[in-house]
Amino acid sequence: MPKPLPTFYAGLAPFRDFAEVADRRHYVAAPADWLLVVADIKGSTEAARAGRYKDVNLVGAACITATLNATRGLELPYVFGGDGATILIPPEARAAVASALTRTRRLAADGFGLTLRVGIVPLARLAGEGGRVLVAKYELSPGNHLAMLAGGGAALADRLVKEQQGFALPDDDQAGPPDLDGLSCRWQPYPSLRGRMLTLLVRTRDSDSLTLQQEIVARLGAILADGGGAAPVQRANMRFTWPPAGLRAEATLTHGRRPRWQRRLYLLLETLLQLFADRLGLKIGTYDAPAYREELRRNSDHRKVADTLHMVLDCTAAEVAAIEAYLAGLHAEGRIVYGTHLADSAMMTCLVFSLADSRHVHFIDGADGGYALAALQLKSQLQPLAATQPWDQLFAEGPRATDDLMSEREQLPAQEREPL
Repeated sequence: MPKPLPTFYAGLAPFRDFAEVADRRHYVAAPADWLLVVADIKGSTEAARAGRYKDVNLVGAACITATLNATRGLELPYVFGGDGATILIPPEARAAVASALTRTRRLAADGFGLTLRVGIVPLARLAGEGGRVLVAKYELSPGNHLAMLAGGGAALADRLVKEQQGFALPDDDQAGPPDLDGLSCRWQPYPSLRGRMLTLLVRTRDSDSLTLQQEIVARLGAILADGGGAAPVQRANMRFTWPPAGLRAEATLTHGRRPRWQRRLYLLLETLLQLFADRLGLKIGTYDAPAYREELRRNSDHRKVADTLHMVLDCTAAEVAAIEAYLAGLHAEGRIVYGTHLADSAMMTCLVFSLADSRHVHFIDGADGGYALAALQLKSQLQPLAATQPWDQLFAEGPRATDDLMSEREQLPAQEREPL
C-alpha cells in the first residue's frame, strides 16, 4: 500500500456519552468515493447451535484485525457484528484490504472449517439504491473508539453482498496467512451477575429513525437505571484461567508462517506470565494487570449502532420482561423490527493495539450465539415486509431522510456542528 494518508475518521470529533448515540450532530457523511467492506460467516447459526460460536466470534474479529494491520497508519471506522464485521476503507486501500481478507477467508476455511463471505461495495452504488453511510465516533477511553453507522447503507451493503454477484472478493492465489497480530482470546466467559445476559438487535422503521433510536436508548436506560451495572463486563465476573480455553484457536489464527505448535508453546508461556501478573496484581513488561482489568471494562463494545442497534446487557428477570414488552409494543406499531437472545454469560474477543499506550478494544457477544440467534428473530420479522415493500421504503434512512439530516446540521450554529 502507498504511504498512509490521514482519513476523515481520524479528524472526526468523538462523543463520550452513549446516550447521545442518535444525536444527529455527531454524524457526518462518509466520503463518496470510499468503500464498505462487509464480512460474515455463512452458516453461523448452525455453528452457534453446534457450540462453536467462540470460533465464529474469533473469525469475525479477525476480519477487523487483518484490515487494520493491512492499512497500518490509517484510522478506519469498523463495527464488530458477532459473526462478521463492517469496515469503511478509502479506495487506495482496496487492494491491500482485499488481499488480507481473502487470506483470512482461506484461514477460516482451513483452520476452522468456516465459510467466510467477504464483499466490497462502493458507497456510490449504495447511494444509487437509497442507502447512505453516516459515521459518528464514540470514545470508550482516550485513544480507543468505536464507529457508529447510520443512513441505511450498512444494512443495504450486507444485503447486496449476500444476494447479488459482483461484490464478493475473488480468490487470491498469493501464498501466506493474513497478519492477525493483536488478536487474542484469553478470558473466560463473563457470567451474568444479575440474572441473564440479554443480546438485542433493533432496527428502526420510523419516519425519523435517529429520533426513534434516541427514544429507544433513553427508554432502555430508564428500565435499567442501575448506574452501569447492566454492562456485561464487571470486576466481579472477570476470570482468567490457565491455559485459556481459546488458546488453541488463537494459535491457529496467529501462528503466521511459524509452525502452529511453536506459536501455541509461546502462547502457553506468555499466558502463564499473564496468570501470575493477574493473580498477584503485578506489572510484567508492558502488561499491568490491575490497570488492564480496569481498562478492559471501559473498552468493551457491548453497545453500538450499525444501522441496527446492538446491545449485550446483564439484566434482571424483571428488566428482561420490561424490555421485551417495550420492543414488542414498538414492533406491533410497525416502528421497529428486532431480535433478542438470552444466555447465562457473555463472551469476549480482544484486539490489542498497544498495551504500553493502553490502546485495546474488546468485542462482546452473548454466549451460545448471541447476535447470530437474535438475528433470526429480526430476519423473521423482515421477511413479510420485504415481500411487499421495496428496499428504500423498508427503513427511514433513505436519501430524503439523509438529506434532511444534513440540512438540519447546516441550520445549527457553527460552533455546534461536528466537522465534515
